[in-house]
Amino acid sequence: MPSVNLRIIIVTAIAALAAGGYWWSHRDHSLDGALQLYGNVDIREVELAFRQPGRLLRTAFEEGATVKPGELMAELDAQPYREALAVAEAAVQGARADLDKLRRGNRPQEIAQADEAVRQAEAVYANAQSDFQRQSALAASGSASPRVADAARSARDQAEAALASARQTLALRKEGFRREDIAAAAARLAAAEAAAAQAKTALADTRLFAPAKATVLARLREPGSMVNASAPVYSLSLRDPVYVRAYVSEPNLGRVVPGTRVTLRTDSSAKVYEGEIGFVSPRAEFTPKSVETTELRTDLVYRLRIVVANADEGLRQGMPVTIQVGEPANGK
Repeated sequence: MPSVNLRIIIVTAIAALAAGGYWWSHRDHSLDGALQLYGNVDIREVELAFRQPGRLLRTAFEEGATVKPGELMAELDAQPYREALAVAEAAVQGARADLDKLRRGNRPQEIAQADEAVRQAEAVYANAQSDFQRQSALAASGSASPRVADAARSARDQAEAALASARQTLALRKEGFRREDIAAAAARLAAAEAAAAQAKTALADTRLFAPAKATVLARLREPGSMVNASAPVYSLSLRDPVYVRAYVSEPNLGRVVPGTRVTLRTDSSAKVYEGEIGFVSPRAEFTPKSVETTELRTDLVYRLRIVVANADEGLRQGMPVTIQVGEPANGK
């Protein structure tokens, strides 16, 4: 019987130790009371492309190169775009000249010419009026036939109409062009200027610049290639900001509020990185396979994003990191 009791005690002790070990290995670990989580480095990537189609003239960087913000990375053959801009600028000059002509009105010489035409019409009318009066008097005394008087009246009426027309022409020359014509010319100038601006933008788009500090992951096109608009030419890995994606279980959700300071460690170096929790997902999800703790693999967790303050080349895309959570930066 003693040996049986001893065996029971030994089995019970082993079971207790196993249960404790299972609990220890599957709970959220902590060091000195700080929550310890696991995550992966998440570096944003971007694909650079031209907004215009054309023949790729030059590429400036190879894979693995580090680029700075604003550095010229690639160029298209810009000759067609320079020619298109020249055509658009010429159209602007023509439209502006037409508008200036309408706004200034008729030239002084044209107004003087119309004024002289009025004086000539007045002289013709005066002569026709005098002839009509004379022929009318002769017809009344019987010295001339009524037909001659009628011809004189017709000539007088024609001269009067010509005088009225000459005066209207002079008034139009003095008044200038219609407001509607000027407005239409102004609209044509605005359209020409907009087309020139588009041509200038298209010319500028033949040069591709780095949007931020980044590492070239891949050069996808070679000089001489014909590329379409939005076809990727480079794939970049941005160096700033660098994030860490991690997951936390619901019982520890209150310890990872935004603003909480954390420290991060990798398996490849002894350097300690500083970070701050910037986002906690409001929605629970099943833990992805990349999370290392066995317990969390079947639980619902919340995704959080950590902004790394002192990131360097030691952090690579997808690298696993260990996160130690401290106190919130705002003291909460």
